[in-house]
Amino acid sequence: MTLAILCAGQGGQHRDMFALTGDAPEAAHLFARAKSLLDGRDPRDFVRGETDEALHRNRSGQIICTLQALAAAAALGDAVPSGAVIAGYSVGEVAAWGVGGLLEAAVTLDIVARRAEVMDADAHPGDGLIFVRGLSRGDVDRLCERHGAAIAIVNPGDAFVLGGGREALTAAAADARAMRARIVELPVEVASHTRRLAGASAVFREVLRSASVALPPATGARILSGIDGAPVVSAEVGLDKLAAQISQTVQWANCLQGCLEAGATAFLELGPGHALSRMAAGIWSDLPVRSLDDFRSLQGVRAWLARHLGDQ
Repeated sequence: MTLAILCAGQGGQHRDMFALTGDAPEAAHLFARAKSLLDGRDPRDFVRGETDEALHRNRSGQIICTLQALAAAAALGDAVPSGAVIAGYSVGEVAAWGVGGLLEAAVTLDIVARRAEVMDADAHPGDGLIFVRGLSRGDVDRLCERHGAAIAIVNPGDAFVLGGGREALTAAAADARAMRARIVELPVEVASHTRRLAGASAVFREVLRSASVALPPATGARILSGIDGAPVVSAEVGLDKLAAQISQTVQWANCLQGCLEAGATAFLELGPGHALSRMAAGIWSDLPVRSLDDFRSLQGVRAWLARHLGDQ
């Protein structure tokens, strides 16, 4: 029996995202580190009191989403079995390295803050992302070519995230709607995972040169790379991919398939939100799939893990 852990990217931030993890003593040092990165604002107060715009601003959004995954893993402790397979969506891939023990958890927060800063420095005003569902890959490729957008993320079920400048995305969205696709504008201010951030990838790779990577990790976890869904077996290659992911398409459908091929028999999304668990449940309705946000207590999460992975 193998657990797949899914670490969310930006988009699912909400006021109660730290309801289960905020008081966990095992995560206190992580909240303290995040507070130092949020200009002295306690993350728990930040999500409850700041505007929606602030919650979804690139730097703060990356920090609090990563904090949630790391805090959840710390709070659950030994309830999470060794040998889990871990995949992260967008910035969630950096969180996955911390959750899996390749990077020290508190240091992971520092790295994520630097990641956001180099992305913001390389971003173009008006850039963003849109979600498109209901078109074939060929149709989406043609839309992007026509309007100068790019595929940022490939999700399962003919679902894609497109990145680019505002004019390109507006035109692509209009054409996609005419083709009866579903369009959602995402609260992200950078064209993540597109060549528009190639400079940020190069700078972030330099940031990662000082990272201390524990491979193989003591947890026995297997971490998947976002740009191809392959397991990280080399620190150097893994860090290359982690940096490249900022400006290359994330193959999330491949990551989910990689979890299954690694033997996953249950999926737990650490959140915030339910987007990744819903994707997994939509593919494998016969497997137990939950998000941390589905539960009312950490004990409920532990009981669910014990019930579905108790034979390990």
